[in-house]
Formats: sequence, C-alpha cells, structure tokens
Amino acid sequence: MTSLNPIERCALIDLTDLPRVGFRGLDAAQWLTASGYSLPEAPNRAVLCGDGTLVARLSQTEYFLLGSLSDRGQRLASEEAGWVLGEERNYLLPRQDSHAWLQLSGKHVAEVMAKICGVDLRAEAFPVGSVAQTSVARLNVIVINAGSAELAKFHLLCDRASLEYFQAAVLDAMGEFGGVPVALDNLLG
Repeated sequence: MTSLNPIERCALIDLTDLPRVGFRGLDAAQWLTASGYSLPEAPNRAVLCGDGTLVARLSQTEYFLLGSLSDRGQRLASEEAGWVLGEERNYLLPRQDSHAWLQLSGKHVAEVMAKICGVDLRAEAFPVGSVAQTSVARLNVIVINAGSAELAKFHLLCDRASLEYFQAAVLDAMGEFGGVPVALDNLLG
C-alpha cells in the first residue's frame, strides 16, 4: 500500500498571497464574459476557467475570482490594476485585503469541515463547483468545492483579520486525520 502525500491525505495551504478580486453589478457578467472568463450559470456555483482562474458566483450580480496557480494570479492582478469605472454597471470589489484564502485538500476534507461547520459538505450534498456562504469555526466563510477526480479540495475565504484564528481552528480539526500545514511552493512545484 502506498502512503499518501500530505496534500492527498489532509493538508492546509495558505494562498492568501495570491491575487483575488470581486466584481458586482448588473453588467458584471457581461464585462467578465467579454474579458474571457467562464461564468457559473447560477449563484452559489463556481467554474474553473481554462487558465486556472476560479470564478465563484455569490449572487445574481456578484462574482469572486481566485487567481490561477499557473501564473500566480498575475492575470487577476492586471485586471484589478487596469480596471476603470466606465458606463457599464460593473464595480470592482478589492478582495486582497478583505479576505484570506486557504486551501484544504485531501481525502478527509468533508470530515474535517464537519467538525467546524454545520453544513453538510460531503460530496453527495456539496459536489464539485458548489459554493457555500456559511459559518465555519464561528466566522463567516465562503467555501468552494474546487476538487477533481484526483484530489478533493475546498477553497476557504474568511476575514483576513481572522486568518491566524481560522488557521488554528482548521488545523485543530485536521489533527485527528494527520493533517498538516503545507507551503504554497508544494503546489507551485
């Protein structure tokens, strides 16, 4: 029997240094589509774009974009830096300072989350592409199931000022499953 590496078993990776940004407004979908992003068909869904950017739809008119690991989020950073308010109703929502970003991965993600979240996040109830805006460890958190057939993973977005507390809570919940913190460099490769 082969032993799983930490990312496949149970790992927490801090992605807070990677770019992320939001857009909101009646014309946000049109603007994002024109900019080449794939969009989820409904709120509380997420899609992975061809370049690795993840687009989560939080409401009818609000989107949260997570930068791609392949370019270390540079496309999103450029979008944010070059954004200007035009005639369309599309408003930039800077998220770099408001939200911390963690990735919980491995075969035990649902069990870990069950210890700190009241929402059923098992694959049967929360399939890949699902988004939950809920309470985790007593914080408002956006949970995105960004897994694949090869690797279960959740992106966890919480208040940046609460990052240290939230990391400690998730790591504590991971302890029973041999979970460990893993450096971002392990994903980048």
